[in-house]
Amino acid sequence: MTTTRTHTLAVPGADLVYDVRGPLPPADARPVLLMIGQPMTAEGFSALVEHFADRTVVTYDPRGLGRSRRTDGRSDHTPQQQAADLHLLIEALGAGPVEVFGSSGGAVTGLELVATHPGDVVTLVAHEPPINAVLPDAAGAERARARFHEAYQAKGSGAGMADFIAMTSWQGEFTDDYFARPSPDPAAFGMPADDDGSRDDPLLSKNSWAVIDYRPDAARLTAAPTRIVVAVGEESAGTYTARTALGTAALLGQEAAVFPSHHGGFLGEHSGYAGKPAEFAARLREVLA
Repeated sequence: MTTTRTHTLAVPGADLVYDVRGPLPPADARPVLLMIGQPMTAEGFSALVEHFADRTVVTYDPRGLGRSRRTDGRSDHTPQQQAADLHLLIEALGAGPVEVFGSSGGAVTGLELVATHPGDVVTLVAHEPPINAVLPDAAGAERARARFHEAYQAKGSGAGMADFIAMTSWQGEFTDDYFARPSPDPAAFGMPADDDGSRDDPLLSKNSWAVIDYRPDAARLTAAPTRIVVAVGEESAGTYTARTALGTAALLGQEAAVFPSHHGGFLGEHSGYAGKPAEFAARLREVLA
């Protein structure tokens, strides 16, 4: 079993906690494999990293999430700030350039990292980046986001998450049919309807809206030396993040690479959104190769 070593890196405005599995620098000629999410933290990759015991893998908690304490007095999560943090982390590892697997908001961070620090990344696999700007119904997607946010503000996390699930599982564009549907009951998803009073959830509050509002710079991304692969889950077809993945791939003049399972296809059974981590890892190896 590969030993996990946990470190803390002080950066302006935050202390970033990251985990290293395998030697630094890597014992072979392959780059470090950096796995990043948002708002998901390092623990979300636990099932996936088990299938990369032969690689040096680094995971981390973005500033203000999980174990990474922020001291900048802010609560927002932006791709620009997270990319700047990752640049400093890669520099601290002393083993760049790296390969990056970015999930969801982490895929958006990965795109910004390539746009601003192209020399940091050899290959970026951006799995289902949630970017409204690449959708033909971007205004509808913004309205759907406002709907789950309003449910969260009015009734708490159960109501907000129920509306979020309704949005992310909807097939196709956000038409009048979508908005005519009543908000789902949290109990239908096994969630309590009780309101604990908190309103700072990174997914349901406005704290991460900058991620979804991100506008990729196609010119900078296609000019970068980095190989960018936009990925989409085969079971995600027609849903919001599948459509944003396809739109991002089209923006970059490519077709999305199809991966097993869904948006969380690399998650293990303990997550509650179990995917197919072994099959997902095998596909990721193919794409990185």
